[in-house]
This record gives sequence, structure tokens and C-alpha cells, in this order.
Amino acid sequence: MARYWLLKSEPFKYGWEDLLKEGEGVWDGVRNHRAKNNLAAMEVGEQAFFYHSREGLEIVGICEVSVAGITDPTDPEGKWAAVKVKPVRKLPQPVTLKQIKAEPRLADCELVRLSRLSVAELTETEWQVICEMGGL
Repeated sequence: MARYWLLKSEPFKYGWEDLLKEGEGVWDGVRNHRAKNNLAAMEVGEQAFFYHSREGLEIVGICEVSVAGITDPTDPEGKWAAVKVKPVRKLPQPVTLKQIKAEPRLADCELVRLSRLSVAELTETEWQVICEMGGL
């Protein structure tokens, strides 16, 4: 059963346009245990929303896990997880955090409940609602 994810990044550090330019990027630098567990649970082919944090506060695109189960290359001790992702598509219209918080069907979403979590899991229903909100 496929799972769905949300990956947060500050666009001035690594944004959607950076992923598009690279074609494939390493999702690394995560130093939160729950987020680490989410990264470790990801499988090749699963999709994730790309969320711009700090600036924008919006979901801007969809990416796909291309390599799973790797050790974070920025971690000299080898304790933290990472994945590689490839862009799938830009959302026709970004979905803002304000819109997500205003949508009753997303009230239990990890993005809303655990706002500081940088790698969150979404239910299939949450994924579909956000896709609909983004014009897909």
C-alpha cells in the first residue's frame, strides 16, 4: 500500500526550482526523530508534496522517492536517514498553509497538528483533498 508524504524545505536553502534544476535531490539534514522515522519508512515510487516553509508557507509541487533507505550524507555519525527525490509536477495553484488550516477535512493532518515536523505522513484522503485544492 503506497503511502503519501509532505516534505518541507525553506526555499532560500532548497526550493522547488532547485529540485527542478537538479532533476534529483537528496532530502537530507533532517534532525528530528519522527521525521527521521518517516524518511526511513519511505519507499521508491511513493509521492510527496514539496512544501515551502518559512517563506511562502505553501505546497508548490509533487515529487517522488527515487532512492530510499540511504544514510544522510551530511551526518558524520551515520545515524540519520535520507532519501532521493525527483520532481513529478508543479501544482497548477499552490496550496497555502492558511487554506489547509481552513479545510475541515485536513484538521487532523500532521502538517496542522505537528507544525514543526519537517517530514510528515499524509493519509490517502488528505493527499486527495490537497490535490483537489491545488487544481489536480
